[in-house]
Amino acid sequence: MTPTELDLLSINTIRTLAIDAVEKAKSGHPGLPMGAAPMAYVLWTKFLKHNPHNPKWLNRDRFILSAGHGSMLLYALLHLTGYDLSLDELKHFRQLGSKTPGHPEYGHTPGVETTTGPLGQGFATGVGMAMAERYLAARYNRPDFPIIDHYTYAIVSDGDLMEGISSEAGSLAGHLKLNKLIYLYDDNHISIEGNTDIAFSENVLERFDAYGWYTDRVEDGTDVNAIEQAIKRAQQQDRPSLIAVRTHIGYGSPHKQDKASAHGSPLGEEEVKLTKEAYGWPEDKTFYIPDEALKHFREAVPKGQQEEAQWNQLFSAYQERFPELARELTQAFDHILPENIFEDLPSFNPGEMIETRAASGKVINAIAPHFPNLIGGSADLGPSNNTTIKDGGDFSAENPSGRNLHFGVREHAMGAALNGMSLHGGLRVYGGTFLIFSDYMKPAIRLSSLMHQPVIYILTHDSIGLGEDGPTHQPIEQLAALRAMPNILVIRPADANETKEAWKVALTTTDKPIALALTRQKVPTLPADKTASLRQGGYILAENSPHPELILMATGSEVGIAYAAYEKLAQEGILVRVVSLPSWELFAAQPKDYQDHVLPPHVTKRIAIEAASAFGWERFVGAEGKIIAMTTFGASGKIEDLMEHFGFTTQHIIDEAHQLLHR
Repeated sequence: MTPTELDLLSINTIRTLAIDAVEKAKSGHPGLPMGAAPMAYVLWTKFLKHNPHNPKWLNRDRFILSAGHGSMLLYALLHLTGYDLSLDELKHFRQLGSKTPGHPEYGHTPGVETTTGPLGQGFATGVGMAMAERYLAARYNRPDFPIIDHYTYAIVSDGDLMEGISSEAGSLAGHLKLNKLIYLYDDNHISIEGNTDIAFSENVLERFDAYGWYTDRVEDGTDVNAIEQAIKRAQQQDRPSLIAVRTHIGYGSPHKQDKASAHGSPLGEEEVKLTKEAYGWPEDKTFYIPDEALKHFREAVPKGQQEEAQWNQLFSAYQERFPELARELTQAFDHILPENIFEDLPSFNPGEMIETRAASGKVINAIAPHFPNLIGGSADLGPSNNTTIKDGGDFSAENPSGRNLHFGVREHAMGAALNGMSLHGGLRVYGGTFLIFSDYMKPAIRLSSLMHQPVIYILTHDSIGLGEDGPTHQPIEQLAALRAMPNILVIRPADANETKEAWKVALTTTDKPIALALTRQKVPTLPADKTASLRQGGYILAENSPHPELILMATGSEVGIAYAAYEKLAQEGILVRVVSLPSWELFAAQPKDYQDHVLPPHVTKRIAIEAASAFGWERFVGAEGKIIAMTTFGASGKIEDLMEHFGFTTQHIIDEAHQLLHR
């Protein structure tokens, strides 16, 4: 069906705002907004439940532009529908300090639900949002009280669907029958290098049929009625939906429509003129918004306010009927922990031998009964990661109130889905895998850090201490890579008590992700009265003099080895201090006086011990210190043999200390 005059006016307003912003910036991607404007228009004006004056309304629909390079499509819609995004911000597209960066950034622009740009991430993040909606609806909804009841929509591209993460996440979503998940596929047949058939010739809809999705096709991406009917059909399904909409990149451009050149560069002054002429648009006006179109788009404001007011009325009645559930839900969205959350934490006795992964599992199960909004799982490694909540049930299509998430062997999708669940709100989420496989989800971890999301990563088997599985499974450079990432809190606890404290820190941290690096092997429990200092990132574990001549510092399983070396060195009359440094980030956040107290600048004889890359330890040992670390990959063998072979023994530390002190 041909769009009405108002439809076409509104769609062309979106297109021309995108064209003008990219042209003014002399940078950007005009092609996608020009082609996808009709489907975005239909979704935003006829389906999306949102309140532009309150972008954080709890029960809003979530919209993701997974093809984040087409950001001007989203910015145009946000401005037109009444979000706090001025026309001046559109005019400063891609400029330093503007609210309209090159790719959408969560927390930077009102109405942006997630940071996108790395293709596939938005697709998989939306799966997490739909999982969160499903779990919260199962826990909190009651007959006549659909408190949590919304959709997650996205516009995805060929590039999104080529990325492997979309296969991982698509398979999981189909398995879970996430029927509140509806994706519109911008099927424009064009990639940066040319037509998509140079590298992408699969039948996408058949692929998603096989994943268990409902699939549909709109042959004409300008047919607003066909798009509307397709979305209505998708809303009636009992599974996620993918609607392929045949669009034309750079739609309306006489020389660039359906060309790769329309993807990632401005149209050029002459082509802009010709394109606006094709649209019947004033050629001499830039950032032109017809009054009729603006009035039409701004209907979203009173409509959204009314929808939120109706929900608020429903929630007020819900609060009266179910006060405890209402309080629990609002506190969870506000990151307020239950008062009694830490009252049943386990005790670990000095000298007790226990894996820190096992200690972590005990802590999770001590916290879980008091904190129903703590939910998590593993990438098919639950028994190894110790991530299972006992009696928590398995989250599934049949049991949406289950608290144990089974991601399968899909680390990348797990990372992005955890981001989506965290972004949705109302949950504290964690996900487990081996530290070595953090590489498989590093892009999602990076986005978590960029978006300030407090996702907890449980990364076990954290060193060569895992033994016989060998170098393919033994992490070397992974700790250094995580520590190099801005705005992430990496904690490698030395023992069970430090692990307990690490969980306290993790759950009270709300502005960044937390990576817990945990052992497979048993380690001795250190004096409990000292390990509470973990929250300071580094602390004096033991010393035989307040004026040491030698400092031994370590993290994780190597702290116990350093402590054993300290005891023997002390017997020799050497003045030694042992420092546990479980979190470099927390230590760096302490006042300089505290840092100098733990690591006095005048004590230059220092030895750092960590069964990982030495990268970064230079800042702590200084020019006269030594680092006992890994300089090669590991090997397959018994842990005792590996520790001896690579130098992580008490005697090797003592020998290095003697050499350093010339004794």
